[in-house]
Amino acid sequence: MRDPEWPERLRALGADVAVVVAFGQILPRAVLDAPRRGSINVHASLLPRYRGAAPIQWAIMRGETITGITTFQMDEGMDTGPMLLAESIAIGPEETAGELSGRLAVLGASVIVETLARLDELTPEPQPREGATPAPRLKRADGHLDWQRPARELVNVVRGCNPWPGALTRGPAGALTIWRARAAGAGATEPPGTLLLPRPDGNEMAIATADGWLVPSEVQPENRRAMDWAEYLRGARLAVGSRFAKPGPPRAAP
Repeated sequence: MRDPEWPERLRALGADVAVVVAFGQILPRAVLDAPRRGSINVHASLLPRYRGAAPIQWAIMRGETITGITTFQMDEGMDTGPMLLAESIAIGPEETAGELSGRLAVLGASVIVETLARLDELTPEPQPREGATPAPRLKRADGHLDWQRPARELVNVVRGCNPWPGALTRGPAGALTIWRARAAGAGATEPPGTLLLPRPDGNEMAIATADGWLVPSEVQPENRRAMDWAEYLRGARLAVGSRFAKPGPPRAAP
């Protein structure tokens, strides 16, 4: 895209409009303007919220219950151009980023087809300044679970980091990725990160958080397959009182 000859080659195609979806580079003005009617982006959020590379993941991780698709006329900013059409969709309470991505892909296809069909009648609307939020590309550290946070927030991290990079914790048996979990309880007295048995008459172990506990359902030990929580506990032989902690920074090479 930075090739100085590419805009001319693009212009020579005689395209009316370009459609850009999930492209991870800022396009230069010469490329955006090469099609006769400019370039339109299909973005997986309700702009101006969640501008950037990972809008689906951050919407879930920040506890949103509604998101959607916005089509907009591209400029040289990061998802800042004037909006054409938007359509909202509810986020399921247990929905992961991967699952929501699949539904938004279908909705995005529908919205861009409608956008192109109505292009002559649509009036681009500038994005409001209020409510603009960033959605930067995820890093592995964004999935590191900090047990000092409330249970619901941790569940949202688990959902938002599925399928990548995974929500990671470290326990007595080593690194553990939590793929699915639910929040439960309130007023936990155990230190955050402690393995506990919430009900004395039950057998479902959970991990204490800042305000309750988190009950994993699907986990994956390092270098092993994914499995359910009960199977992991049997194999790891962890007892009540075992501690989980936020993973530390990667070790420097010797």
